[in-house]
Amino acid sequence: MLLSLSPSMSATFCQNILPFLQSVQWSSTFPLKSRQLSHPLKITEDCGCSNGSSEESEQIKEANGKAGSREEMSFLRQMSDDAVFLSVLQSSMAPGKKLQGLVAATITPMTPDGLDHVIIHVGALSLPESQELARHAAAIGASGIAVIAPFFFKPTNKDELITFLREVASEAPAVPFYYYHIPPLTGVKRGNREVSQDRDMFLHGGLLFCTVRVEELLDGIKEQIPTFQGVKFSDTDLLDLAQCINKNGGEEFVFLYGVDEQLLSALAIGANGAVGSTYNYLGQKNNMMLQAFAQHDLALARKYQFLTGEFLNFVMKLGFGVAQTKAIMTSVSGIPMGPPRFPLVKASEEFITKAKAKLDSIVWPTS
Repeated sequence: MLLSLSPSMSATFCQNILPFLQSVQWSSTFPLKSRQLSHPLKITEDCGCSNGSSEESEQIKEANGKAGSREEMSFLRQMSDDAVFLSVLQSSMAPGKKLQGLVAATITPMTPDGLDHVIIHVGALSLPESQELARHAAAIGASGIAVIAPFFFKPTNKDELITFLREVASEAPAVPFYYYHIPPLTGVKRGNREVSQDRDMFLHGGLLFCTVRVEELLDGIKEQIPTFQGVKFSDTDLLDLAQCINKNGGEEFVFLYGVDEQLLSALAIGANGAVGSTYNYLGQKNNMMLQAFAQHDLALARKYQFLTGEFLNFVMKLGFGVAQTKAIMTSVSGIPMGPPRFPLVKASEEFITKAKAKLDSIVWPTS
């Protein structure tokens, strides 16, 4: 959420913000961001007070004179580009945003040895932004970083994609690196039989797709990205996944599957585990499936997968996405998950009612 300081801002806002700024003990090393900021915050009549009266302008000038030393003012002017700081200020002064009621001091679940598997996604459409996120993840001690392929201006071939991934990974040279493969969203996917072998790009449904299979991407990737550890594979192309596992098992890469309704199939060909949104509320059932699979009870594992698939097939026909996932989680847990961010819209009451009734109707195995 960005807040611009433009000539349309009122003098009243500037007058409200100044007392807060004056109360803080500033230093030139205050850590807002790892990079130098630009676009000075002009706490004068031209920061939005020019529309006010001359009396208001004089009040702002007088307030500026009390704001502190020249060094402090210089630092304040750098903060106009800091979205987080200014958003907090805006929220703290907005009507109806008072802090009240119960606020949970959230408990962080920890493993006995310190919660050692926190992987931060740092992918972005902009390479510099992705690199900055990677540096930040390394600085705070993340145990891994993951990167999605750019999906607006897509890489046109394997080499371009590897170059992008390598440039991000190099900013966190001691942090394990994972590629997040999700072609339904990025358009960076494998080709089909209709695509000529000498073409890297093809049009499908009016969208441009890049034909980079993960199997091809992994050839020699350790030489390019020494920290490479594995893939989150969110695609239904199990042939591609199988070839990845078959050809790169010796590298001890991790392959985590991301299509929840096909998890058992991925496990059968060697996937190490899974990452998926439905595990928020179907995690226990899927863990039972994993346990059955590990114990070579394929019949029981299939029961869990079929029932999970039955529910997901039902909600997909109704229209299933982020908003609907949040609605189901709210229904199951009793903890309000809130609406999605725009442009997504919240799930309808009809969806919530039908999804809850379907989930409640499923009879899960007792053993």
